[in-house]
Amino acid sequence: MKDVRTKILWTIFLLLVYRVGCFIPIPGISPAAFAKSWRESNAGGFLEILNSVAGGALANGAILALGVGPYITSSIVIQLLTIALPPLERLSKQGDEGRRKLAVYTRYAALFMSLAQAVAIAVSFNLAGDLNTRLFGAMVPGIVVILIVILTLTAGSMFTVWIGDKITENGVSNGMSMLIFVGILSTGALAFFDSIVAIFTDINAIVTPIVFIVTLATIFFLIVFIDLGERRIPVSYAKQVKGNKMYGGQSSHIPLKVNSVGVIPIIFAFSLLNFPQLIFSFFPDSSAMAWYSKWLGAGGDGPGRYINMVLTSLLILAFSYFYASISFNPEDVSRNLQQNGGYILGFRPGPPTRDYLRKVHNRMTLFGAIFLAFMALVPSIIFSTVMNGNNALTNAFTSIGMLITVSVALEFDKQLQAAMMMKTYKGFLK
Repeated sequence: MKDVRTKILWTIFLLLVYRVGCFIPIPGISPAAFAKSWRESNAGGFLEILNSVAGGALANGAILALGVGPYITSSIVIQLLTIALPPLERLSKQGDEGRRKLAVYTRYAALFMSLAQAVAIAVSFNLAGDLNTRLFGAMVPGIVVILIVILTLTAGSMFTVWIGDKITENGVSNGMSMLIFVGILSTGALAFFDSIVAIFTDINAIVTPIVFIVTLATIFFLIVFIDLGERRIPVSYAKQVKGNKMYGGQSSHIPLKVNSVGVIPIIFAFSLLNFPQLIFSFFPDSSAMAWYSKWLGAGGDGPGRYINMVLTSLLILAFSYFYASISFNPEDVSRNLQQNGGYILGFRPGPPTRDYLRKVHNRMTLFGAIFLAFMALVPSIIFSTVMNGNNALTNAFTSIGMLITVSVALEFDKQLQAAMMMKTYKGFLK
């Protein structure tokens, strides 16, 4: 098991390097001023999700503050463009060579996205007066500090992508997923540790972590139950004689997961609803910001909170069907079955099989979309109710964070079991 142990050690080392980078401050920014401005701004919505995914690096003003956010966004955009643009669609069907080219395009898009987000952060904090013009003991012009901040954040984002690639190559599981996983866990662990420390000053605070653990365990059980749920459609293959050999005559199944789209619909819905708020936050005293906070803002007890919930649910439902139609094509599955001599009992090959697969897939997508809408709204309401105003714990364990944590943990377990099984087979053959 030496190879497996080496992979685990490589993964731990690279994750440690990433976590250290989440606490190294950006040159030219006062960490105390940055943290103070973050607290006073009461950042929420998508910004809080990005901070949770980055392990609190965004609130710390660290060099890896952007994390893998730009790369994840670029990956989703490139994946959607492969459906809309014929040249990219042809690349996606060219095997390993096409996937390598798409990976290069994704990295270029991530670089552009990192640069845009870095400019937004540098400009917004310059307007707030939080940039420190004293750099390395010398007074420098503010524009120089802004350029240093932009370059540092952009380089830090691409360095994070490099760490993720190295974990994928030399470690266990997908590197980008592991970075998100560690970031979310570290943010939640720090918030939970603070609630434990509060017990020593107020014994009544012991109720908060106990209720939190019970609630979190219940939600995790529900996520695992739905994430592992699938509908298996039985498929039989007719016997075929090719030369002197007979092929087919076997049975298999087509697995259709309840939640086949993951957390992408939630990310799209939150991004679409919170993007205007991100723009308006640069002008906090504007009438547009006041109108958005009243009628579409997720925080507070005004009408905007309930309107935001309804719009979020509808967007999750729409994006679930949209992304499910991209990830699963009944026409292609039906054609592949027919070409390989496969059929579903009770349905003729061709259009009848296609229509049956589409009907079943739409029903599974509906249940998955309802589950995602439930996860996007109900846990946050429960946490805000039982936590008695403990916003740190509520913001640390968002719906997206919990879904990603469970899915990455299950995938890591599968990859680790597969690596151990492969090593066992190699030893047996030797």
